[in-house]
Amino acid sequence: MNILHMKYAVEVAKAGSLNKAAQALLIAQPNLSRSIKELEAGLGITIFDRSAKGMLLTPEGEEFIQYAKSILQQIDQVENMYKKPAVPKQRFSISVPRASYISEAFAKFSCQLSDQSAELFYKETNSQRTIRNLLENDFRLGIIRYAENYDQYFRSMLDEKEITYEMICEFSYQLLMSRQHPLAQKEDITFEDLRPYIEIAHADPYVPSLPLSKVVKEELPDNIDRRIFIYERASQFDLLSENTDTFMWISPVPDKLLERYGLVQKVCKENQRVYRDVLIYRNGYRLTTLDQAFITELCQARRRYL
Repeated sequence: MNILHMKYAVEVAKAGSLNKAAQALLIAQPNLSRSIKELEAGLGITIFDRSAKGMLLTPEGEEFIQYAKSILQQIDQVENMYKKPAVPKQRFSISVPRASYISEAFAKFSCQLSDQSAELFYKETNSQRTIRNLLENDFRLGIIRYAENYDQYFRSMLDEKEITYEMICEFSYQLLMSRQHPLAQKEDITFEDLRPYIEIAHADPYVPSLPLSKVVKEELPDNIDRRIFIYERASQFDLLSENTDTFMWISPVPDKLLERYGLVQKVCKENQRVYRDVLIYRNGYRLTTLDQAFITELCQARRRYL
């Protein structure tokens, strides 16, 4: 059955006249008449009674026209669905260290999204997996964190893998603990002061291609006998808040988190180890509008806390 002929029949039924329908369809009347006859022959029914009064629907014709209208409406819906100009979906993806100043920047950045369709992906992990996410898992941006003494190693490795890198900031870890912690009011905290207490640490410090045991030993000094290892940030705040014998080495935390969980941030002068947070993306990648908006929020968070 010819869909065009079906459309012609619906127009003839609407106009009640071959002549008027032909004018509306911008085709010659003989061609329209022939198309209607071919449709009727193909279906084996008479759709119209021809008379001096015009084209009148037969009972079978009325039934057919109802089906034809429904079919043509569905065809229009399908065409409209797939012929609309495709609206590109905004996409943002980043793999980062577990850092509160970065997550705050991401939260503020998310408030800037327009009504346009968008998908955002935010993954917290270690430096090795961030680099892997960038190269293998279609993440567009990454932030890696490493100790200053590994700087040349990381630069060489990123150059080899054709990754662009830009330093965001450098800092020394501070101590985070409950306001009720026995050391919370102490002015000058030493490594020896921390020995009796429980350290909370992320379980996967890692530098690619270096022995994990070597990195863990450097990141987690041997003077602490009790540790709780975690993989995500949410539990660390609950632990620090509920267990007043715990502490954690951490990059600076926003004041509102300290207030929310009843925590304090302390400086340990003995801790001279410097860390760097570095933004990475593949060579040749052009930063999108979303990427640039996030980086702006990241820089503002860095100025506030670091």
